[in-house]
Amino acid sequence: MAQHHQKVVLVGDGAVGSSYAFALMQQGIAEELVIVDIMKERTEGDALDLEDAAPWTFNKNVYSGSYDDAKDADLVVITAGAPQKPGETRLDLVDKNLKIIKSIVSPIVESGFNGIFLVAANPVDILTMAVQKFSGFPKNRAFGSGTSLDTARLRMALAKKFNVSPEAVDAYILGEHGDSEFANFDEALIGGRPLKLWAAEAGISDADLDQILYDTAHKAYEIINRKGATFYGIGTSLARITRAIFRDEKMVLPVGAWMEGQYGLNDIYIGTPAVIGANGVEAVIEATLSEEEAAKMAASAKTLKEVAEGGFARLDA
Repeated sequence: MAQHHQKVVLVGDGAVGSSYAFALMQQGIAEELVIVDIMKERTEGDALDLEDAAPWTFNKNVYSGSYDDAKDADLVVITAGAPQKPGETRLDLVDKNLKIIKSIVSPIVESGFNGIFLVAANPVDILTMAVQKFSGFPKNRAFGSGTSLDTARLRMALAKKFNVSPEAVDAYILGEHGDSEFANFDEALIGGRPLKLWAAEAGISDADLDQILYDTAHKAYEIINRKGATFYGIGTSLARITRAIFRDEKMVLPVGAWMEGQYGLNDIYIGTPAVIGANGVEAVIEATLSEEEAAKMAASAKTLKEVAEGGFARLDA
């Protein structure tokens, strides 16, 4: 009897896509990786380059392919799209990338693909909505990277501030993956103790924490201004989500999940902790928020809805 193997189709072989592919190689995630991009020669070159890592890491079948290869894939990861340029916000990209997403999703669905869509192209919350809308897939099997990268940035910043490992920090960035995101400082923990207690003992004020949040939310701009793009962090975040899916870990990760009443929100993808397993988003965890944080979540959702509605209206015009 043929044994099931785990297959990923990566759409988009730019800096983010190739960083994700490299992370899969290094971590031994998936047995088959197909790379798809309009720049065919680049995907062929990347496949040849990546396979050279296999003898020292994990054996994997890596090759350049097409949308048809999605027919028996377990996971399609979409990183394709116009990149964010210096001076642009993620929301500025919406019109360009909605058209690109539509051109990607249709042939993938036509191939017979029946797995999970994981979206990382920006603005990720809106493009995740587009993938679900264009594919007709269940909401749990079309979701986004959401605030996974932002949460990693926050935990790293807090770890440096309090001189602990980032693994000891239990804090989340919630809301839009973008300028309206916020941190759950009031509920965050370090080593099981409230972050606010650590801060009080260390003489760190709420204003100091707000600066950490600002630096976290704007870190992408700092990286883009210096090297043109961000890719290692998001590539690794996508690999972590992929591992949770393929190993059915039931891991709680911050992703862009569909809201059905959580936080008082409906009909939108937004960053929140969720249980990730073999079925994709298996449960949305409604994080406890203070009154001020709940207002920030509502404001972030309002921003996303307004931009999404405008983008879809222009696309359909």
